[in-house]
Amino acid sequence: MRQDPTALEDAWLTRAKRLLALAETGQHFTKDPFDRERYDEIAAMARAMLADLGRVPLSRIEGLISDHAGGYATPSIDIRGAVIRDGRILLVRERLDGLWAMPGGFADIGSSPAENMEREVWEEAGLQVRARHLYALRHKARHPYPPDSRDFYKLFFLCDEDGTDAPQPGAETSDAAFFPPDKIPALSLARNILADVTAAFRAHSTDQSQTLFD
Repeated sequence: MRQDPTALEDAWLTRAKRLLALAETGQHFTKDPFDRERYDEIAAMARAMLADLGRVPLSRIEGLISDHAGGYATPSIDIRGAVIRDGRILLVRERLDGLWAMPGGFADIGSSPAENMEREVWEEAGLQVRARHLYALRHKARHPYPPDSRDFYKLFFLCDEDGTDAPQPGAETSDAAFFPPDKIPALSLARNILADVTAAFRAHSTDQSQTLFD
């Protein structure tokens, strides 16, 4: 099921990211030294634009494209898991900003999306789960997350628990607990927004069989 395709990300940020992606792809594939100089200049300009738009140091913009992309600039993958127990959703408090999020993070190479998800819940909340259903696949730029110089696909899974142990924080989290829909704490918006949590409750309560995607 496709969601509203209206892009919410600032148009200039979108263009700068696309410009950098095209430049870095060209840098990888061109065999002409003069073209390489042009691609290098375009890439430098795009990085400077991203640094200005994001008001961050230029050093943070370097290396946005992973080497394993094989020369093609591709989005990064962020995976989040919805664990719902007795009408409450599992959230973890992030040590980095003190705010709350569904367990998850960058997808590791060598593991499937489900394996990544199950490991993240274990590492961040100490719970054994099984990924059951991919309920949403979002392009981060098309939703009201904070602006990001990187480009992301965000995968959201409904998870089934293996047991009913109490959640425990992990190395990257300072707390872990279940919350009802009317008492969601302040969220780490770069990781998840309230719409992600609401969609999880909806998918769980309706036994949603479709995947929402952009």
